[in-house]
Order: sequence, then structure tokens, then C-alpha cells
Amino acid sequence: MTNNLEWVDEAWQKVQAKIDRTSKKIGANFPHASVNGTYQLEEPHWWTAGFWPGLLWLVYRESKDESIKQLAEQCEDRLDSVITDYYRLDHDMGFMWTLTSVARFKLLGEEDSKRRALLVANLLAGRFNTSGNYIRAWNPWQEGEDNSGWAIIDCLMNLPLLFWATEETGDPRFSAVAKKHGETVLKNFIREDGSVHHIIRFDPVTGERVEALGGQGFAPDSAWSRGASWAVYGLTLLFHHTKEDKYLQAAKNVSHFFIANLPEDYVPHWDFRLPEEVTKYRDSSAGAIASCGLLLLAKHVPATEEKIYKDAGVKILKSLYKNYGDWENPEQDGLILHGTSHYPEGKNIDVPLIYGDYYFVEGLAILKGDRKLFW
Repeated sequence: MTNNLEWVDEAWQKVQAKIDRTSKKIGANFPHASVNGTYQLEEPHWWTAGFWPGLLWLVYRESKDESIKQLAEQCEDRLDSVITDYYRLDHDMGFMWTLTSVARFKLLGEEDSKRRALLVANLLAGRFNTSGNYIRAWNPWQEGEDNSGWAIIDCLMNLPLLFWATEETGDPRFSAVAKKHGETVLKNFIREDGSVHHIIRFDPVTGERVEALGGQGFAPDSAWSRGASWAVYGLTLLFHHTKEDKYLQAAKNVSHFFIANLPEDYVPHWDFRLPEEVTKYRDSSAGAIASCGLLLLAKHVPATEEKIYKDAGVKILKSLYKNYGDWENPEQDGLILHGTSHYPEGKNIDVPLIYGDYYFVEGLAILKGDRKLFW
């Protein structure tokens, strides 16, 4: 590790102390965004359901606190009903069960978690559109809606579940789906300058690309920063699992764009391309996600390039800790302030987000020493 990282241990101690307090309040539930200091709870089928138990597993790995472990296990148990509720399941199965069942299996070797995760991996692979070579994103939110041709950049983070399933079973079908989706991302989502699209709509029958949609970014041709962060980490994980150079080069390209567009405090605005009249809220969650990807990328590039990515990842995390962290305030459940969830819909703007908290703590764990990735 680099020198001058004394703040990491200090930050970890503050995280652990706060999670010890908030876990007694949140319990075995599924927080998403902190509103007026209180984490609002979602139903188990919501896409963020894995981040709180995943955060608990990160803390448990260090502390061995049985009460933290029990809450994480209870969250996993509550997700069982979601597995059989077809109408609620979508591509975010990877987010949900990687940070619950795969995490528990990797840490404790529990067979029931392995069984759950393999079942979900099969369901995730079943969303693969063989005409367009993409994993379908969502199901219709309302009657008559058709989003069967939609794929999104976030789904890169669901692919590690499929690679894990191949590793555990020896069946290459899972990783084949992940690789095909990855190739579609390279071809359709990554712009030449390293910025990314959030949503691409394909013809679900022919597989042909139809259009790019703005999604949670400002516009189809803008540069949503969390989308870029999903790409930084997701493409790096694709290289981590496949060792195919095309993913490494793409990860570097996206990372260069991300780093070049960071403001002075290294925490990104919610979109990198905004008109002057639009408020440039920060998205601390985008910074946290990207920091983990940059730190992993630094481990895979030649030694002469390592400093570029590692330094950026460290600077983001340190700024989040020093400038955005909320540690002793009993009126705030969140760890990291100033996240932006969905600006176009006016939802959860300038608030702590559970995935921002999760990736911040994962980044600290990486800096504390080499750890086995849940991803």
C-alpha cells in the first residue's frame, strides 16, 4: 500500500462505530435513501436490497460481531420470497444476491447461500436476449409498457454473479452470457471519448440497436457520472474475470474520462455534461463506486501505470471521508452525504444513498489490505 493512509484506519473505526449504532435502528431491512436523516426502507424486491447486508458483511469480516452477522443473514432470508416472485425479478438480481448469498458463501462457506446464488444466476442468465446479446434490464412498470429491448450500463455489476456461477459449477454457460453482454456494452454503450450511455434500446426481436435514452442522466448525449462509475468498475471486473485485454483498455478509457472530469475535491457532479442553468449537485455515490473500480484497475495495469488509477481512487475516498462523511451525528443514518439518485425524476437529490455508503466502505476495505472481492 502507499504511505500516508493513516486516515483509512481512522475512517474504518468511525464506520464501524456508526454501523454498530445504526444497525440497531435499521435492523434486517432494506434502506435506500436517507430523508431528513432517516434511511427510508424499501421492499425486499427493490434493486438496492443487497447493499445494507453487503455493508454488514464488510463490517463483520473485520469485527466478527455476531449481531452484525445475524442481521445480514436475516436480510438474506427475507429475500427468499423474492426469488419465487417472477414479476418482481429483473437484472439487478446480481446486485442483490452477490452482496448477500455470494458474500456469505465466500466468507462462511454456507451451502444454503451457494444454492440460492446458483438458482438466481440461472434466473439472471434467463434474461439474456440471444438476438441482441444483452441481458434485459427491467420488466414493465405499468400495464401496456414495453421495455423488453432495454439494456443499461449498471448491469455490468450484475455480471460477476454469472462468473462466480461458472467458477462454482464448471458450467461455461453462465460466463458465456456475461461475456456476450460485455461485448454488447463495448459496442453500444462506450463512446469514443470514454463517456457512456445509460440506456440503449434494442429491437427485442431482431437485436438491432434502435436508440440511446437519457435515463438517469440529463440527456441521451450527456454523461451521467454514476453510469460512468458503473462502467469503470464493471469493465474492470470483466477484465478481472476474463483477462481479455479489450475490457482492460475500455476500463482505462472510461477511467480517464471520469478522472479528467472530476472537480477540485474529487467528488463528481451527478452529470459531467450539464447546461449552466442546471444545478450541479454532487453524486457522492458515483465517486465511491468509481474509487473501488480505480483501485482494482490499479492492480491489473503495468506498474508504470498503477499510480494514475490508485492515486485517483485514494483521493476520491479521502475526500468522501473528510468532506462528505457524517460520523457522530445521531440525527443522520447515512455515512456519506450528498448523493443524487435520480435527478430527472426529482428523486432523492443531495442525500445519503445506501450504495454510496456500501462502496465507500468497500473502498476502505480494499485500502486496508487485499481482500477477496464479493464481486
